[in-house]
Amino acid sequence: MTSSAALLKACVRSGHQRGPSETREFHELTKRDAQIRLEKELDNLLDTVDDPDRKHELRNETSRFAQLFNRFLQEDGPSVSWDKIEKLPEGAVRDYKTLTAPAASDIKYMLNKLVVIKLNGGLGTSMGCHGPKSVIPVRNDLTFLDLTVQQIESLNKQYDADVPLVLMNSFNTDEDTEKVIRKYKGFKVKIYTFNQSCFPRISRDSLLPVAKDYDVDKYLEAWYPPGHGDFYESFAQSGLLNQFISEGRDYCFLSNIDNLGATVDLNILNRLIQEQATGKPLEFVMEVTDKTRADVKGGTLIQYENKLRLLEIAQVPPEHVDDFKSVKTFKFFNTNNIWAKLTSIERILREGRLNMEIIVNPKTLEGGLRVVQLETAVGAAMKCFEGAIGINVPRDRFLPVKKCSDLLLVMSNLYSLQNGSLIMSPQRMFPTTPLVKLGENHFSKVKEFLSRFANIPDIIELDHLTVSGDVTFGRGVSLRGTVIIIANHGDRIDIPPGAILENKIVSGNMRILDH
Repeated sequence: MTSSAALLKACVRSGHQRGPSETREFHELTKRDAQIRLEKELDNLLDTVDDPDRKHELRNETSRFAQLFNRFLQEDGPSVSWDKIEKLPEGAVRDYKTLTAPAASDIKYMLNKLVVIKLNGGLGTSMGCHGPKSVIPVRNDLTFLDLTVQQIESLNKQYDADVPLVLMNSFNTDEDTEKVIRKYKGFKVKIYTFNQSCFPRISRDSLLPVAKDYDVDKYLEAWYPPGHGDFYESFAQSGLLNQFISEGRDYCFLSNIDNLGATVDLNILNRLIQEQATGKPLEFVMEVTDKTRADVKGGTLIQYENKLRLLEIAQVPPEHVDDFKSVKTFKFFNTNNIWAKLTSIERILREGRLNMEIIVNPKTLEGGLRVVQLETAVGAAMKCFEGAIGINVPRDRFLPVKKCSDLLLVMSNLYSLQNGSLIMSPQRMFPTTPLVKLGENHFSKVKEFLSRFANIPDIIELDHLTVSGDVTFGRGVSLRGTVIIIANHGDRIDIPPGAILENKIVSGNMRILDH
C-alpha cells in the first residue's frame, strides 16, 4: 500500500473527470480531511482517560502519532529515487581490523562513558512461548536477559566500572520484565527500564483508529509498539536521556536483545572516545557485516543526497528489488548494533530534525479486520546525525535467534559460554555458521523442537542441514558437511544414537544416500 493510495481510492467518487490542478486540489483536501478526522478520533480516545497525569502523558504520545500519520499521508511512492543513489565514499564504512584496542588504564574511564540499551519489546509467540522473548532459555537454562546481565556485570567487575543496562520494553513485555529483573538485585549492574510508545492501529478502509477507548488490555489487538525507531523520542520522554547526559555519559550502545553477538566492543568504544577527543566526534556508528545469500533482505548502507543512510527493502522500487538483493552491488547489511552520541540525540530532538522513513506494515486482525500500523527503524535516523559511519564487523557480532534453527546453533558445541558471551569453538575450521533449515510443522515451537533431540548434535563440521517432517535425533549424533533429512507425510525417521551423518541424504523410508 502506498502512502495515500488507499485513502484516495476510497474517497474518489466515480463519474466525474477532473483536470490536473483540480485533481491535485482534491488530493490535498482528502489528505487534510483524513488528518482532521484522525485528530478528532485521537481526542475522543483521550476523553476516555480519567487520570490527569496519564492523560497528559498520552497526549504527548498521540501528538507523536498524529505527526507520523501526517507524514504517512504526505509521502507518495518510494522514498528513494534509485538514480540518485551514489557510491559509498572512501571511509564511509571502516574495516573493524583497522581499530585499535584501548590501553588497559583507559578502559574504566571509557566504560563509565557508556550506556547499554537492549530492545526488549518483542514476544516469544513466534517460537511458541508466552511472555517476553528475552526470557526464553537459550543456553544452559540461561535466558537472553540472563546472558545480557552476565555480560554487563562481568565488564563492571573486571574493570571496576559502572555501565548501566537499559531495557526498552513495550506494553506487551513491560509487566513481565519488571517481575523478572527483581532477581538481578544483587548483581553489579544498575538496570533501568522504559516503555516505547503504544500507538493505535488504523483501519485500512477508514484510516481511523479501530480502538474506541484507551483501555489497551481490553482490546490488545487495536494497539501496537511502533518499531524500534520510536527509541529516540521514548528514551527522551522517559527522562533517562537527560539523566545519563547529566551523569557525564557520552554514548549509548543499542542492539536487539535476541542478538547474542551484540556485546560491548572495547575497540569500537575506543574509536568513539578517541574521535571525541579530536573535537570532531562520531555521532552515529552502525555496525554492518558482509552480506551472504541468507541476508539479501537485510537493510544496507547507501550514500544519498550527500548523507550516509540506511536503505531498507521496503523503500526499494519494485523494479530494483533484485538489484537491492545483489551481494555484489550491496556488500554489507545492517546488524542493528548502533552506537550513538547522547548529546546528539538530545540536539536532534530539540531541533525537531528527527526524520525516519515510515514502514507501512499491513496486518489482518483475528476477526478479519484489515489494519495498518506505521513503524520506523532505529537505523533510519542515521542521516540526521553528523559524522555518521559504518563499521564492517566480524560475522560473530550478528548472532540473532529468530527461529528454532538459530536456537540449534547457539545451543550446540559450536559455542562455549564465557561471562554471558558465546565464543565460537576454535575447532570450527571457518568463521561462518552452518546454514540450518528446520521444517515449520515439527520444529517451529521451542517445546516441540527440544523434544526432538535427546541432545543437540555435534555440528562442528556441519555446512548445511535441512530437516523436514517427523524426525527425531538420538543422543550423540554427529552431523558433517551437507546433511538432508526428509520424512515424507506419514513417515517417521529416528536418527539412532551415535550416528555419524556426513554428506548424506536420508529419505522417507530411511535410505541413507551419499550426497
